[in-house]
Amino acid sequence: MSVEHIIHNKRTLALILRHDFKKDGIHFFTPQDFSQQLAYMKRPKDYVIDPHVHNPVIRHIEWTQEVLLIKSGKVRVDFYDDKKVFLESCILGAGDVILLAQGGHGFTMLEESEIIEVKQGPYAGEQDKVRFKGISHDDK
Repeated sequence: MSVEHIIHNKRTLALILRHDFKKDGIHFFTPQDFSQQLAYMKRPKDYVIDPHVHNPVIRHIEWTQEVLLIKSGKVRVDFYDDKKVFLESCILGAGDVILLAQGGHGFTMLEESEIIEVKQGPYAGEQDKVRFKGISHDDK
């Protein structure tokens, strides 16, 4: 499947856009209220996006959402609920993109991997997250 939704208790924990997704035009995967918006564009040669600037808009961001692009390698993502209970895992490969929206998550590199991360700032250091012991590498 080219687009996967990781859902727990009717809450979207993550959206995964697989490397093989293709669709003409623009397609948004996230609801409008997400603080990170994830979209895919496929435009023909000579298509023009008019130059533009973004207006200052005051936004209230309560939770950090992050987008990861797996540039190379293979990564296992482990998903947890808000109480740090393990839910499930999935494997991401080169070219896959994941938007982490809610809940907890951990990562194990199954191969040497390059990852590009995009998230809101400014970064609040250790105030930004709570670390906890997850499942071991051998558990999955």
